[in-house]
Amino acid sequence: MMCVSGRMLPAIMCATILVGLAAAAAAAETPARVEGEPTSVIPHVNTLTDAEKAAGWVLLFDGKTTSGWRNFKKQDVAAGWQVIDGALCRVDKTAGDIITVGQYDNFVLELDYKVPEHANSGIMYRVSEEKDRAPFTGVEFQILDNTDPKGDSQKSGWAYGLYQPPTDPKTGKPVDATKPIGQWNHIKLVCNGPHIEHWMNGVKYCEYEIGGEDWNQRVAKSKFAKWPGFATYAKGHLALQGDHGNVSYANIKLLPLPAK
Repeated sequence: MMCVSGRMLPAIMCATILVGLAAAAAAAETPARVEGEPTSVIPHVNTLTDAEKAAGWVLLFDGKTTSGWRNFKKQDVAAGWQVIDGALCRVDKTAGDIITVGQYDNFVLELDYKVPEHANSGIMYRVSEEKDRAPFTGVEFQILDNTDPKGDSQKSGWAYGLYQPPTDPKTGKPVDATKPIGQWNHIKLVCNGPHIEHWMNGVKYCEYEIGGEDWNQRVAKSKFAKWPGFATYAKGHLALQGDHGNVSYANIKLLPLPAK
């Protein structure tokens, strides 16, 4: 880039202009909060509002420590999980699957996540440690890089191997409300007795009834038919997969619902 305005400007003035342009570009890459925008879409808040506290929401990640979590069938959290810049991050293959210390039956779970290229992870609910298969007694809310051409056929937000969003008439493919890799996505998982809902960035992907006729038919045709205890527990841990892909999580919160 040349600093020209009828003639060549002094070097110090050119440097000043370039610094100003760089600062403006950096500011443009950091989106400002939009007035009225839910705090849940802003990364690394990790707090509850007064209204959320009054409603009964519980914060499952404080943004500073791994308190409240442990590895499956263990008492601590592996070094493969780290808290970085206010996010709970899977950083290497030593991570393993982690679960909440607490167990939950009926609830609304909300959180923000982002993935790098080729990431593949998942969130399981009502997970039990009574079985050896870690931690697949719970249904998986898939989390991954949807743009990976060699990635899983099951996409982010789907109920792995069982349910997916409806077809988008514009693309002829299942609806995809995820944001580009490196950007934060917001999910909501509703578990209200047998009734389950998957939401991605405000879009309902699917809903199903565990134990219903449609559910039973789908499970019978899936690999889960041979998995003892799959989706049979009314209460259990929440789990974050740590098998591969450095996924980051933030703003993990849960609202307990009345017993069904």
